Amino acid sequence: MVEAIPTRSRASRRRWRAVVPVVLRWALPVLWVLWASLAWWVEPRESTEAQLDRDLAAGQVVAFQRSSGWADDGAYWGSRSRSQHATNGGMLVWTVPNGQIRYAFVDPPASASYPGEPDLSANAGLDARLAAVADPWQSGGDLAHRIAGIAGLLAGVLTVLWLGRLIGGAPPLAGTRWFWFWVGLLPFGVGVLAWTYRELWRPPPVPVPGRGSGWRGVGWLILAAVGISLLVSVARIVFGTGVVPG
Repeated sequence: MVEAIPTRSRASRRRWRAVVPVVLRWALPVLWVLWASLAWWVEPRESTEAQLDRDLAAGQVVAFQRSSGWADDGAYWGSRSRSQHATNGGMLVWTVPNGQIRYAFVDPPASASYPGEPDLSANAGLDARLAAVADPWQSGGDLAHRIAGIAGLLAGVLTVLWLGRLIGGAPPLAGTRWFWFWVGLLPFGVGVLAWTYRELWRPPPVPVPGRGSGWRGVGWLILAAVGISLLVSVARIVFGTGVVPG
């Protein structure tokens, strides 16, 4: 009776180790698809002042903010660009009822003009019109902010599951842990998908001789990040910001 307990415990651990890879094999791609869909939907799309006027006339502006540009939270692929609030900024950012975010470059309000410059009182009127019908950006209660929050949560869960398996699970077969750590930092979670495919879906039967080291992972991170950036830039030119926002 005394020895049956540790035996049963070891069997339970073996079953758990067998189940985790199967669950992650499906959970990680599903989480990534959900994250990518929501992140794409709320990614800021460049628009025009004329479109802003049309949205205002149709009562489609939910929240707005005058901004000086965009700030990124850092190297983490799950982070998103944040609008930098500036009272006299030359960019207006607004959300619409379907949860999308738009922005347009406009002239600063009249208070930011100087002697000898064109009259910008119309821009002050634009801000007043926005303030009359839309909520402040900081309130964060509109659909776009809620979708962005869910996307951030999904990215966080995806990252925790991946890191937990990478660090606490069996040693990877196609590369070292450091190799996959650096590759996992690739934009848009591409590295996490690569790890999932190579280590969970198509793992080699035995450890690959000369598995990728941490330095090789850094090299792949730099080269692949540049390639992804160029690919996105070309796709944005070809398909437009409506399809490839940013």
